[in-house]
Amino acid sequence: MLELLSPAGTPEAVIAAVQNGADAVYLGLNDFNARKGAQNFSAEEFRKAVRYCRIRRCKVYVTLNTLVSDRELTQAVDAARMVSDCGADAVLVQDLGLAAAIREALPDLPIHASTQMSIHNLAGVEAAAQMGITRAVLARELSLEQIRMIARNASIETEIFVHGALCFCHSGQCYMSSLIGRRSGNRGMCAQPCRMQYSLGGRMDEYPLSLKDNCLVDRLKEIEDAGVACVKIEGRMKRPEYTGIVTGIYAKAIREKRRPSVEEMEMLERVFSRGGFTQGYFNGDKADMLGTRGEPDRESERLFADARKKYGSGEMRRVPVHFYTVARKGENVRAIAFDDDGNRAVATGSVPERAKNIGVSGEFLEEQMYKTGGTPFLCVENRAKTDPGLYLPSSEINELRRKLLNDLTEERAKPPVRRSLPCPPVPAAKPVVNDPVNIFQVRTLEQMDPQLAELKPEYLYAPAMELIRDFDVAGPFLENGAKLVAVLPRIITDDQAGEVEEALAALFSMGVNEALVGNLGHIFLARKAGMKLRGDFGLNTFNSRALEVLRKAGFLSATASFELRLAQIKDMSKPLDTELIAYGRLPLMVSDQCVMRESAGRCTCQTPGQLADRMGSVFPITKEYGCRNVIYNAHKLYLADKKEDIYATGVWGIRLLFTTESPLECVEVAKGYLGESEYRPNVLTRGLYYRGVD
Repeated sequence: MLELLSPAGTPEAVIAAVQNGADAVYLGLNDFNARKGAQNFSAEEFRKAVRYCRIRRCKVYVTLNTLVSDRELTQAVDAARMVSDCGADAVLVQDLGLAAAIREALPDLPIHASTQMSIHNLAGVEAAAQMGITRAVLARELSLEQIRMIARNASIETEIFVHGALCFCHSGQCYMSSLIGRRSGNRGMCAQPCRMQYSLGGRMDEYPLSLKDNCLVDRLKEIEDAGVACVKIEGRMKRPEYTGIVTGIYAKAIREKRRPSVEEMEMLERVFSRGGFTQGYFNGDKADMLGTRGEPDRESERLFADARKKYGSGEMRRVPVHFYTVARKGENVRAIAFDDDGNRAVATGSVPERAKNIGVSGEFLEEQMYKTGGTPFLCVENRAKTDPGLYLPSSEINELRRKLLNDLTEERAKPPVRRSLPCPPVPAAKPVVNDPVNIFQVRTLEQMDPQLAELKPEYLYAPAMELIRDFDVAGPFLENGAKLVAVLPRIITDDQAGEVEEALAALFSMGVNEALVGNLGHIFLARKAGMKLRGDFGLNTFNSRALEVLRKAGFLSATASFELRLAQIKDMSKPLDTELIAYGRLPLMVSDQCVMRESAGRCTCQTPGQLADRMGSVFPITKEYGCRNVIYNAHKLYLADKKEDIYATGVWGIRLLFTTESPLECVEVAKGYLGESEYRPNVLTRGLYYRGVD
């Protein structure tokens, strides 16, 4: 049966989820979780929550799914150690370095790959499995067919979101909140700029990045048949009553193997929706997915009040318990209680007295032991044996039952015994590079101008799916000594992998033997084509241990996250050649939505689009492989005049990222960085390299 996983942003939400039938809850501590805006849990609140859940046969998964810096990593491992000691059933992790550190320090604690890890194909799941991860939360953009293919062939469990908010960008790949307002979604502080108003050439009252909420409550049988292990409800930022109502409806649908009623669907819409629900990604039909949030009405508040009264009125979640009681002449009364999970408790009472009238019967003992009301237990079996002519007061039988249940409660609450080892040491660094290599990255073939080749970059990064169309344009770069690296698309689903694989194989036959990879699921494709690996920014390399993970995976180099400050990059121990993006429009989002088609009403892939906010900033939009869109920052990152600061970081390579520039502008920018030009963009930004993110 599907495991139902419910959100718990507060201690009250834990109660709401458990009492309404959740098989598991996910929650976060005050640090290192992707919903820092939720109330979250102090250490003491967390201990109480885990105890509450363990007693009632509900699992607890803890979100440690943010990127962590070198200085934070030991603290994050200690947080994982604490939750493990308390009995949490797993932690959800995004950061590759943190996942590896937890695996070493806490080898018995299960790790789940958060959706922030951007796993969207079978190879990504298998790469996670090789890291010791036991479950992967798949990207929300996948269709049923894609999910089925992954779940049925994966070596570890898979989990999908079935209800709640959809991000416009692929999870783990959104930098809009951080680059615009220093509030990083990868650090748990997303300001949700996608829910704001923008103009796509029309009026400013449009919401072109706000998607409706997902709702798959009527598709649960198909999901289970597909091989998915767990279905997840989004909503740690929402109120506990929401958790209770949505959990209850999904729990009944799963256990009763039925579709929701009309009334239940109306309840789901009333408690929260954005102009209705969508199943667009699940069905593979991305039309009509936009929507904005409506305000709660009087009926919504009534539903919330009813839900609060229901889960707050007592135990609706009961654990089956079995009793066996024996009363014999001249011996202390003995009783045993046990549950279906292997826990047991034994208790003894006093020696029964001789009855003056009618003695206590086995039936009477059974009747008394059945009284488990007000506890999280439900007596499902009760056997008793007693010698004739004995007397036991009811108070003593009741006390015997209370002791058994108390002891059984403590047995159920006990955390598992797990190994706890020291945090692994910081990996050894390679020698510091004093003269970093120059790397040019282009988005289009037109940007691969012979004049750019004359500037003799050591490396040229070019999109594989463009390069295969006209490989001859790379000739001048190769003649000038540049190493050509094929850039893989940001997103490659399993049904697209064959085409990409063919392109890489063809490029390899032409002499291209390195690939720039930005996702765990793309490693296999590059290796299969015979290519060596370089890591792109999409891997979110935020600390030294993440670099070590990539080094052990065979990468030649990795890209430091552009959400890091230069000082943090400098302080990183670099066991692997590390590059830094020093110029360009940084990508804010990559989305399966086509914003340009939404704006023009037709496909306009060859012409970049524009998105404008209320402040007048204009964000270019370009086509990405697979009819996806990339939204770029309005301002260009520019550090040509900060070369001393860049060199001080000790990076191996400096990358210039060309996106919307003309061929001539690419040349002028590159000359500026080489000290051959005074070119400077009209509107520029230093990115986050000096400001950092929250």
